[in-house]
Formats: sequence, C-alpha cells, structure tokens
Amino acid sequence: MESETTMRWSGVIGFAETSEEAPSVYVEHITERRYYGDVVEFGRQMQGSDKINEDVTLSNQLSVLGDPFAQSNLYAMRYATFGGRKWKVESVKVQYPRLILTLGGVWNE
Repeated sequence: MESETTMRWSGVIGFAETSEEAPSVYVEHITERRYYGDVVEFGRQMQGSDKINEDVTLSNQLSVLGDPFAQSNLYAMRYATFGGRKWKVESVKVQYPRLILTLGGVWNE
C-alpha cells in the first residue's frame, strides 16, 4: 500500500479592487487575505533561453478552502504567496467548497 504525503500550504492571496482615481484613471487596490490549503501539483519551468536571466514560471496548483469572500471574488484574485514570493494566479477552478489555483510567473507589483 502506497502512502501519499500531502504538502500543506499557508499563505496570502491578493485580491484587486479597481477604483476611479480621476476621470478615466483607474487604479487597482490590493486586499490581502490569509488562506490555508494543500499543494496539489508542484513544479517549475524556465522560460526565455535567449535571455541572460531566464523567467521562472511555476506550474503549482493550490487547493484552498474557499470562504464566501473568495468564492464571490474569483475574478479579483491576482496573486498568491508561495515560497516567500508572490506568484500570479493564472486560473481558478471551482470544486466547491475548494478552489484550485494555478500559479504562473512572478507577480510584479
């Protein structure tokens, strides 16, 4: 019998809210909220072999227990912290009550 070890995750997810600061000038304001879950997939890849410093992209998937705020603000998720860095949330799948987040490149604020 094989035993699977699940890697736990604890971190912050950044949600963006857009507001009009001046006529036709829109700015995103980030609200961070702490979440807990599991790492479903773990991996990374290097992109841009023609560059001096290649871009690192994650292909990690996080399974997060979605609270009502997260469930109603899926469209506003911008990044999640992983390994001490902020990573773009590339996609979100709803598997109620959990949310499956796929992380991509580094989030540049």
